[in-house]
Amino acid sequence: MNLKVGLWQQQTLKLAMTQELTQAIALLQYSSQELTAFLENKALENPLIELNASNVKTMDPRYDIVRKKNKKARKDETNWIEQIAGEKSVTLSEHLLSQLHLTSIDLYHRKIMIQLIQNLDENGYLRATEGEISNRASVPIEMVEDTIKLLQQLEPAGIGARSLQECLLLQIKRSKEANKLAEQIISDYFIPFAEKRWKVLAKELQVSLIDIQNVFDFVQTLNPKPGAIFHHEKAAYIIPEVIIDWDGADFLVKVFDEAIPKISFNHDYYQQFSARQDHQVNRFLQEKSQDYQWILKSIQQRNETLIKVVMKIVEKQSEFFQNGQGKLKPMTMKEISEELDIHESTVSRAVREKYAQTPFGTFELKSFFTSTIKTTLNENTSSAEVKNKISFIIEQEDKRKPLSDQRIADILKEQERMVVSRRTIAKYREQLGIPSSSKRKRYE
Repeated sequence: MNLKVGLWQQQTLKLAMTQELTQAIALLQYSSQELTAFLENKALENPLIELNASNVKTMDPRYDIVRKKNKKARKDETNWIEQIAGEKSVTLSEHLLSQLHLTSIDLYHRKIMIQLIQNLDENGYLRATEGEISNRASVPIEMVEDTIKLLQQLEPAGIGARSLQECLLLQIKRSKEANKLAEQIISDYFIPFAEKRWKVLAKELQVSLIDIQNVFDFVQTLNPKPGAIFHHEKAAYIIPEVIIDWDGADFLVKVFDEAIPKISFNHDYYQQFSARQDHQVNRFLQEKSQDYQWILKSIQQRNETLIKVVMKIVEKQSEFFQNGQGKLKPMTMKEISEELDIHESTVSRAVREKYAQTPFGTFELKSFFTSTIKTTLNENTSSAEVKNKISFIIEQEDKRKPLSDQRIADILKEQERMVVSRRTIAKYREQLGIPSSSKRKRYE
């Protein structure tokens, strides 16, 4: 071993992660909304960047009304006003408070009731303890308990429950068809019933498995989230990053940048302050000018990379984009990266949270990537196709004798020539939201 002390020169080659490179990587993975937010923030800190949003089209129909001064526009205006009125919906709190006018409760209980309603979550569950409500309203805890019982008598059934078990019990007690067995099971055997330990439960209650199956079917009709019907979320609009068209002979792929404001260089500001011949000012202008150039270049690189990746996706999945109903072929990000001679992480960033508009609908770019499954014929099939087969097999099974994961794997190999392990079947089944065979079993 050489332990001599000395000085030597060594030449190495490495990639330095500069701020500009980090910025280019970040812009590549930004969606349209994220890129717009980034440009707006940059425009605030960089006076040389100007944003022009004139190319961004609004979805507000009132602008069309202003632009079209005709009879049809006035009709649209009327419809728009009606739509505004229609958007007003009753909240859970308003629905419950309106029922208080039909009940005869004193001011003290009404005060507690308002506290209780304010502590309901979006699903209608009470998220504050009796002690907390008692302290806030400065009333005895017994009055709080009595008021909770009054709250639980309001509509919808199950409101004001403190657990799923209590929510189901409240609905069972108020159901038109009294089900004593269901009430007993949910009240005293909720956990073993939910875990489908029905044989032990049937022996304990001295009833048949079919009776418990009927209770299960009845409980399935109940609403575990009674307050959710009053919770209205605004629709989330998807803005496609690319548009894919098929004219019958060729594909046309283009970046949809109409939702992103255009950036330009503020020449007036630059000339005004560069004429002062101030060293610090000129240095500031130079830094901000370079920052603008890097952003412009990064956006161009982002669009170029996105186009390359999408064009390769279209090339690989041409059957789907031509017909809209073709099967997705096995395709991985590694395969795309090797053919484009770029890193796999670049492909991952390029398709992250981005959508493509096609003649057959709008799809997430990630949905076109499917893992490869081998067949006994030395061919490849996609994981999406395997999932479809698993769903079909389970739909056709005898629910009294549901198929195990291993049996499904055997059927796929025998009938579809697909080689899939039992663990893969279990993974795909869970991704599809399909329970295990023991939980799919029926006794009638």
